[in-house]
Amino acid sequence: MSIEEIRKQVAVALEAANEKKALDVTLLQLPHESSTFTDYFLICSGSNPRQVQAIADEVDERLSKDLHVEPNAREGYNTAEWILLDYVDFVVHIFNAQRRAYYDLERLWKSAHRVTPEELLGEAQPAPTAVETAQPEAVPAEVAPAVAKKPTVKKPAARKAVAKKVAVKKAAVKPVAKKAVAKKAVKKAAAKAVKPAAKKKVAAKKVVAKKAIAKKAVVKKAATKKVSAKKAVAKKVAAKKPVAKKAAKKTAKRK
Repeated sequence: MSIEEIRKQVAVALEAANEKKALDVTLLQLPHESSTFTDYFLICSGSNPRQVQAIADEVDERLSKDLHVEPNAREGYNTAEWILLDYVDFVVHIFNAQRRAYYDLERLWKSAHRVTPEELLGEAQPAPTAVETAQPEAVPAEVAPAVAKKPTVKKPAARKAVAKKVAVKKAAVKPVAKKAVAKKAVKKAAAKAVKPAAKKKVAAKKVVAKKAIAKKAVVKKAATKKVSAKKAVAKKVAAKKPVAKKAAKKTAKRK
């Protein structure tokens, strides 16, 4: 697809987003080293889920009706937090305010060039860089056939789409990964702090259990002694009764 056709499609998507009152509309032209998977990012926001979905619907409908172009992939429509419309040569990102601030694609792709509508339509071209203005060295005529450029072959749209999604997800996941590492560190520190306290509790429980066992043993011994004493008294009483009877009989005979 030619550059003019791509710019025309991006211009239609930009116009559709503005018609639905999209907030903070930004158009990024990605650097050459990243253009293997896409050329443009159209980023905008909606104030609520219904507006986010309405912007996505309008962009999809306008490109389908006006230019007969359908997205290669459409993600996040139901949650309406970050809707992604992948048109291979450009990607439309429609966020709510929280997700846009969290992922901050403008910062992640800070090397990208911010394109104005005038530049997009070719009315005002951006100033060429020093690399672009540098003139190539002349090649001798006899060497020219040997260094002739190979014909460029466009990569399939599917490869572009896959590479694009991987790059965007990797860039967006970096803050999440950092937070996960920080959470794990906090959990480890908390676990280390809890272990001594847990050990102290276990030791205290063991001491209490030992004391309780010792008390029970003392009580049992005391009870055993009482029973033994009672039995001894009972035996003595039982032994004295016959002697007392005999003495009473002797006394009675004497009388």
